[in-house]
Amino acid sequence: MYLKAGDCAPDFELNNYDGSKVSLNDVKKTSFVLWFFPKANTPGWIIEGRGFRDEFKNFENKGINIIGVSADSEEKQKKFVEKYNFPYLMLCDQSHDMLKAYKAWGPKKFMGRKYDGIHRISYLINKNGMIEQVYENVKTKSHACDILQSLW
Repeated sequence: MYLKAGDCAPDFELNNYDGSKVSLNDVKKTSFVLWFFPKANTPGWIIEGRGFRDEFKNFENKGINIIGVSADSEEKQKKFVEKYNFPYLMLCDQSHDMLKAYKAWGPKKFMGRKYDGIHRISYLINKNGMIEQVYENVKTKSHACDILQSLW
């Protein structure tokens, strides 16, 4: 269902929360974690976002950047970033094109209701644009630390 280790990361160009354009080519100068979250300012994603913020220096020390992606608008992402002092890119994919390319958008179920939405998935992508690791079973409280523990 998801992309797998060894796959080429699909190309993208999205707006960051500050309105600047960001493409795969721009970010693959270093390895990076691409994490997908359903909606800014929701409890689980606040916790996960804080985890990446709090571990940001540890990722930097390993030469890894952090990039969050949701379907939120730039305005919502900007408020989210400013409220919690997130030091990383927070990209906006309101069209869902990039989310679909990364297999992060699709059918979900919650309390018996079926709908399309963003799946909890993250990818570690190297500077050659290849997916190195896939993180499918995301635990919002420990996701950043779980990724750091899995690294070389």
